[in-house]
Amino acid sequence: MKPGAQDFNLLAACCVLLVFSCAIVPGSAARIPTADDPTVACLRSRGLPEGFAPRTKSGMTLVPAGSVVLGSQGGYADEAPSGERIVIAAFWIDRTEVTNAQFSEFVKATGYVTDAEREGASAVFKAPKKSDRSRRDGDWWQWIQGANWRMPEGPSSAARAQPNEPVVQVTQHDALAYAKWMGRDLPSEAEWEYAAAGGGRQELVDRQPRDPKGRPVANYWQGIFPDVNTKEDGFVALAPVGCFPKNGYGLADMIGNAWELTRDRYTGGHQAHGNGDPWQTAKSAGAKTHDSERLVIKGGSFLCAENYCMRYRVTAREAQEADLATSHVGFRTVLRVGAAPSAR
Repeated sequence: MKPGAQDFNLLAACCVLLVFSCAIVPGSAARIPTADDPTVACLRSRGLPEGFAPRTKSGMTLVPAGSVVLGSQGGYADEAPSGERIVIAAFWIDRTEVTNAQFSEFVKATGYVTDAEREGASAVFKAPKKSDRSRRDGDWWQWIQGANWRMPEGPSSAARAQPNEPVVQVTQHDALAYAKWMGRDLPSEAEWEYAAAGGGRQELVDRQPRDPKGRPVANYWQGIFPDVNTKEDGFVALAPVGCFPKNGYGLADMIGNAWELTRDRYTGGHQAHGNGDPWQTAKSAGAKTHDSERLVIKGGSFLCAENYCMRYRVTAREAQEADLATSHVGFRTVLRVGAAPSAR
């Protein structure tokens, strides 16, 4: 049988991962994919969970009822424990971030046009040149014409949205439109943090997400941000969903890959997360986007590094403008047990 394009793509991706694994800094454990490695399975994925359709629980898992005190003593000041124990009713949540394939089905069914497509531009991470001595923190964000969920790095880039990668370049309005179509909602910060913990313990602020053998267990930046990315985890930017170990509730990529939108307004103290402010870039470029309310985003992204951001933890939180689309923010949805899904 003649191999198809998908076979070549899988072979190429596996070869890339093998190269990355062999080009790791001395002393670290190589992450070499095997036949039963979840990385290989995630590369094969089409990005659509079995039985995907609106008003179903396809691709979701049930999180049991419980309670949570938001925050941690081991994180940044803006992660300080709230002190209030919040009771969480059982709810369903996507096992992975919403993929481009899932979002594409929504667009095909409804004709939906995202805010970035209407705007005609969005914020894109571009690694600065090492030789640029005049650069300032945050100069790695650019306002790129034509960048949207289909072309998350813009039309001049060879990168295109892959079906099995998380959809990015979406605003809260876009995410809620998709969630409503599916009969779902976006999680609250409390629901997200409770689910992300997976029944386990909180992480320490100075500890990278690695397994006992020292191998990355999430898609984040290894090396010195923004100059050196050793790609020890096998990926330079977004990874296909589900490439890393799941948590205690069977959820993948709650840490790293893409920040995830919630439906909650950001309140309380705020400490800049170190990856720059894409909104300042957007404003200086004359973006039509207005100063909207800031929302809580959770989980960190592929841009979080040990020397910048360090928000690859369950309790970490960041503020994001509700109507600003960027290349490192996506979402997942929830369905609350015994209650009709709400949408704004």
